[in-house]
Amino acid sequence: MGFESKSAGAIAEELGERLKQARLNQNKTQTEVAEIVGVSRKTIINAEKGKAQLDVFVAILQALELVEQLDRFLPPQPISPIQLAKLQGQQRQRASGQRSQSEEENLEW
Repeated sequence: MGFESKSAGAIAEELGERLKQARLNQNKTQTEVAEIVGVSRKTIINAEKGKAQLDVFVAILQALELVEQLDRFLPPQPISPIQLAKLQGQQRQRASGQRSQSEEENLEW
């Protein structure tokens, strides 16, 4: 199923549905999962509708013992060869963004 043409909200709803199906496959109630996670049942209901904060979503995955799925969801990203050459032994901490020429001229160090 391609996510390329879907909105962020539609993708979140799809992930919520998958979360619900995973819970049902394990024959766990929303209340049971809520108790394991330490949140209210309403929070689980919202997560299954695609309306959850990331930390709650991850906690639910942990409760369902599906946290290993996160590597498939967003695999670790290697540093590009271009960035590696720019770093020259330093580890990148943040993106620099694009500066306009006028911003560079205003920097009088």
